[in-house]
Amino acid sequence: MQSIRISKLPPYVFTMINKLKKEARAQGMDIIDMGMGSPDLPVPKEVRDELCNAIHTKHINRYPAGDGIIELKRAIAYWYGKRFNVDINPSEEVVVLIGSKEGIANMSAAFLDRDDYALVPTPTYPIFFNSVIMFGGNLYNLPLLPENDFLPDLDSIEPGVLRRAKILYLSYPHNPTTVCVDKDYFKPIIPWAKEHRIIVSHDAAYTEICFDGYKAPSFMEVEGAKDVGVEFHSLSKTFSMAGWRVAFVVGNAKIMKILAKMKSYVDFGCFNAIQKAAVRALELNDEIIDETVAAYQRRRDVLCDGLDKLGWKHQRPKATLYVWAPIPEAFQEMTSLEFASLMIKETGVAVAPGVGFGEAGNGYIRFALVEEEARIQEALERLAKL
Repeated sequence: MQSIRISKLPPYVFTMINKLKKEARAQGMDIIDMGMGSPDLPVPKEVRDELCNAIHTKHINRYPAGDGIIELKRAIAYWYGKRFNVDINPSEEVVVLIGSKEGIANMSAAFLDRDDYALVPTPTYPIFFNSVIMFGGNLYNLPLLPENDFLPDLDSIEPGVLRRAKILYLSYPHNPTTVCVDKDYFKPIIPWAKEHRIIVSHDAAYTEICFDGYKAPSFMEVEGAKDVGVEFHSLSKTFSMAGWRVAFVVGNAKIMKILAKMKSYVDFGCFNAIQKAAVRALELNDEIIDETVAAYQRRRDVLCDGLDKLGWKHQRPKATLYVWAPIPEAFQEMTSLEFASLMIKETGVAVAPGVGFGEAGNGYIRFALVEEEARIQEALERLAKL
């Protein structure tokens, strides 16, 4: 019954993990859930208040503008200028999204034909490779290997693939490996993309969750970036608005126009009341971000210090709300899904198996810092008994 495209999608391992969590809870087990990156911190009160106020305004129930209300577009442009010193035209260079996942999926739908390749690092955020498969493009994996500092090797791409490549998907700070880059990393990518006529699509969802003095750059900061690409941002992590489903993409005006056209055929955009609340969130950014980052940094330190004591190898992240760790030596004969399943059954600690982010992630697991410090400490005590 399902289409050939859907049948080609890899198994969604998070569905399997959710089933195991459900079964464990049914047996009375207390699950410490560090699997999905779904923030537990509260949405700022001022943002919640703005949503409540907006709901009571006249005509708020009507269909929204598909590519975003102008007030939010202006707030995004102002935020970009203040945060990254980048000039964004709110009318032509911004599209508001129902979450970055929707925007990235529509990116693949709008630009990939049957003969086109998308260049996708692996492991990565699953929507990058899944959207390519769903919309009939050809997937070309760029393995992120420890010997390359988990960075894609663009020089290794086969010439025949390069001639047919349409999109390069990047994301820094990176999910799931937590690898970070500086602005100089992006500089050679721009002439490379121009030479090969490739769109650069950069997901920057974690630029605001940075630790130890690191400050993540924007791809748009680099001269010429708008000529070749776009950048996605989300309010899910910075403002804990994951369930609200609001994000945005900025960059090349021609790409924005095509993406907005694509969206106009498949959705009506984000609920206007949520967009108005998003304006308030961006206005508050400087007032709340330090407290948010401090909370995640404390959690990171508790988890990483504990993993050190357990002898579990890992890299202490400079950004994101994740810790990416190889499967411990005593369990390395297991797949990441098998080990994550064992963790739930034996300890009640849920993590994301690395294979869920692509086959190259199979020797790893990902912890999400979405539990309070005391719960993370309890998780470590349970893991010590494995």
